[in-house]
Amino acid sequence: MGISAEIICIGSELLLGQIVNTNAHYLATELARLGIPHHYQTVVGDNPARIKEVLALASERAGLIITTGGLGPTVDDLTHETLAEFFGVPMVLQNEELKRIEAMFQERQRVMAPSNAKQAMLPLGAAVLPNPIGTAPGLIWQPRSDVTVLTFPGVPREMKRMWAETAVPYLQAQGWGQEVFYSRMLRHWGISESTLAERVSPFLEGSNPTVAPYAHAGEAKLRITARAPNPESARQLIAPVEAQLREITGLDCFGADEDSLAAVVAELLIKRGETVAVAESCTGGLLSEQLTSLSGASQYFLGSIVAYANMAKSDLLGVDTELMIAHGVASAPVVEAMAIGVCKAFGSDWGLAITGIAGPSGGTAQKPIGLVYIALASAQGAVSQQHRFNSRWERELIRQVSTQSALDFLRRTLVRSASFGIMEKQ
Repeated sequence: MGISAEIICIGSELLLGQIVNTNAHYLATELARLGIPHHYQTVVGDNPARIKEVLALASERAGLIITTGGLGPTVDDLTHETLAEFFGVPMVLQNEELKRIEAMFQERQRVMAPSNAKQAMLPLGAAVLPNPIGTAPGLIWQPRSDVTVLTFPGVPREMKRMWAETAVPYLQAQGWGQEVFYSRMLRHWGISESTLAERVSPFLEGSNPTVAPYAHAGEAKLRITARAPNPESARQLIAPVEAQLREITGLDCFGADEDSLAAVVAELLIKRGETVAVAESCTGGLLSEQLTSLSGASQYFLGSIVAYANMAKSDLLGVDTELMIAHGVASAPVVEAMAIGVCKAFGSDWGLAITGIAGPSGGTAQKPIGLVYIALASAQGAVSQQHRFNSRWERELIRQVSTQSALDFLRRTLVRSASFGIMEKQ
């Protein structure tokens, strides 16, 4: 028997994609909070043979088996019956549970179908895991000395209530959950997951804390997880590792946990007493939305111009028409002119601009889909970056990554004030 827990989610509707499996996410988070190791999750349909196959594996590698789903009154709700067959015991009627279910129907002035009575049947030796808001009770059972089984209905609000009110106290009383898992997520931009992993490779072999890389929509993350008797002890284990990782990754790390690039940029601008204005083409206002989604944005954000048409770039931002003809709208000269123009238009300390080809049409051999230019302007002039994002990405992803890259450009410049040739404001 293992000392870990295993989650088994039962229901053909999960396999068909008709229902999103939020129960597994909730239970995994809860197990981590309790410090209970958790190595496997399985989704299986409403099929007794396949459920038994999953139980055979789980009962050999985990000491705690948690199931959700299959506790309803219909013929395909077979979790408790299958558990009884697997562990070789009969089903018995729980009279008090039957009375409770009947009373629930009476309170609602509804007639209970005969099939609901099966919900009061549990394997011999199993205790009821009460369901205070639904008809389907779960069970708490030790069918073997080395295995504990907890079952929950698939309805999330019922499962969560049963978990919090009964399962957690029971597990803690049985010696489970004596430690906690605590995680810290370091967030990076402008570096790939693979490059990040190579830089910090010695840390990926640690056991407590553990370090693991992740990537999502252009962002690379390092999750540091420690196991300790309490959160404060876990934080103390994490702190020196985090410090070393931040030293290695430098400016590529923009924050941790819930930090966003927009929030980091906002904080830097406020500290410096500076403002920014934005000019957008291919991102169509996404950059402005990011910067204004935070409370107090008026302290640092003066305004924006979404200039899609060439005429708008010329009339509103002062971009020379000949410049656009000579270089194309997706070009360094044009985006720098946009940044300078918006900076002048609003009188801001910084002007941030984006232009490019988000697709799925409009790309050429010379200027393919995913080609994006970002510029940052100040009183000292403007500088730009060229990005070639994956041409196979969806339009929205290119727009989102372009927006984040623009925020990162500004962040790095503010942190390292002489970077990219822009001098710190005196």
